[in-house]
Amino acid sequence: MLINSIHAQRLVRRLLACLALFLELKASVSGQVKAVAATHVRNVEARYVEAVAQPGETVPELLARFGLDGYTCNATAFFRINGLQEDYRLKAKTTYRLPIQIVTYDGKTVRSTLGIDSWQVASSIVEFNRQALSKGLRDRSFLDDRELWVPWHELHCRNEHLAAAAAALAPSSVSSAMKKEAEYAGKRLFPIFGPTHQQVPLLSQRLRDQVFYIISGHGGPDVGAEGKREGRTLCEDEYAYDVSLRLARLLVSHGATTYVIVRDSNDGIRNDAFLPCDKDEVVWGNRTIPQDQKERLLQRTELINQLAESHQKAGVKKQTIIEIHVDSRKTTQEIDVFFYYRPGCAQSRALALNMHRVMQLKYSRYRAHKRYQGSVTPRGLLTLKETRIPIAVYVELGNIRNQWDQRRLVKPRNRQLLAEWLFEAL
Repeated sequence: MLINSIHAQRLVRRLLACLALFLELKASVSGQVKAVAATHVRNVEARYVEAVAQPGETVPELLARFGLDGYTCNATAFFRINGLQEDYRLKAKTTYRLPIQIVTYDGKTVRSTLGIDSWQVASSIVEFNRQALSKGLRDRSFLDDRELWVPWHELHCRNEHLAAAAAALAPSSVSSAMKKEAEYAGKRLFPIFGPTHQQVPLLSQRLRDQVFYIISGHGGPDVGAEGKREGRTLCEDEYAYDVSLRLARLLVSHGATTYVIVRDSNDGIRNDAFLPCDKDEVVWGNRTIPQDQKERLLQRTELINQLAESHQKAGVKKQTIIEIHVDSRKTTQEIDVFFYYRPGCAQSRALALNMHRVMQLKYSRYRAHKRYQGSVTPRGLLTLKETRIPIAVYVELGNIRNQWDQRRLVKPRNRQLLAEWLFEAL
C-alpha cells in the first residue's frame, strides 16, 4: 500500500521533532531541573524572524499570529528591535522583525546550542518550532535547515513564566480566571482599572519576580464604615477600592504580578469626589462575597493561600499582602494614616515601619504645618493571622467620619498620592 508523499513528509517531521525532545530528556541529569542561566544566546549575532503586517493588523495580533501573545516582554522587545515607539498600530505590507531570534542549531541538543541547563525551556522551544512548522510559519524543521527559532520570552521573561506556571498549578476553580487575566496582561490591557486607565505601560522591571495581593476592605453586602459630607454618603469600601486600584496599577507598571482580590467590574479608577455606594463587588475569580463577616474574611484568606502556594511552587521568592481600609471614629477625631502588622513577624513589621517612614516624609513636605501622628502596631486580625505569606500589612487611611480626614479621600489627587506613597514604600 502506497503512502501519500506529503503525509510521509509530515510524519518524518513529527518523528524528528519527537527525537529532538527525546535527546533533551536523555541529557537531563536524574530528572533535576536547573534554573535558566543564560540571558542571551551566546556567541551569536542577533538575527530575527521577519513578518509582513497584514492590513489592519495590530502589534498584539501580529504577535498572536506567531504564538508570542501572553507575554508582555515580547511586545516590549518588538518595539525595541524595530526602533519603534509604543504604538500598537502597524503599517500594512511593511516588514517587521519579530522577537524570535534565529540561532544556528549545533546538531546535538537545544540546550547545548543555547548554553542553557533547563530541559523544560529547551523542550518548550522545540515545541514552539514544531507549532511554527505545523502552522506554515516556517518551511522546514530546524533539524533540516539548522535554524532554530528562539522566542524572546523563553529566555527573558522569567517572571511571566512563573505566572503561567502558577496558573497551571492552581486549583481548577481559579486557574481559568488566571488564564483569562494573563491573556489581557500580555497586551498590557487591564480592564479592572477602567476604560481610561486599562492600558498600563511597562515603565520598569523593578518588581519583577514579585507577587502582590491587594485587598480593599469590605465590599459586596458590606459597604464598611460610612461618613457624611455635603449631604452625601461616603462608603468605606468604595474609597479603599479606588486607592487599591491605583496602587495595583503602579505595581503592574513596574513588572509585578498583582492580584486585586476584591473587584468591581463597573468601577475602575475614578476621578470623582463622591463615589456611589453599591454592593456588586465580588472576589477574584468572580466569586460571590458571603453575607457573614467571618465567611467573607476566610474566603479571601483561602483564595490568597491557594494562589500563594501556586506561585511558591513555581519558584516565586517574594510575595506581599496589602489590605486597605478606612477607619470610623468620633466625628471630632482627626487621625493620620496608620498601620497594623502581623504579631511576631519581623518582615511584616519592617514593611509597616517603612510605610510609616515614607508617610512621615511626605507629610513633612505636603503638610508642613502638621506633625504626622500615624502609628504602627501589631494586631491579630484574621487576614494577618490566617494567610501564609509573612509579609502582610493592614493600612487604615483615616477616619471616614471626620471632615478633615474626608479631604484625604474625596479628592482624587489625594487618593493618587496615597497610592504613590504606599508604592514608594514597597
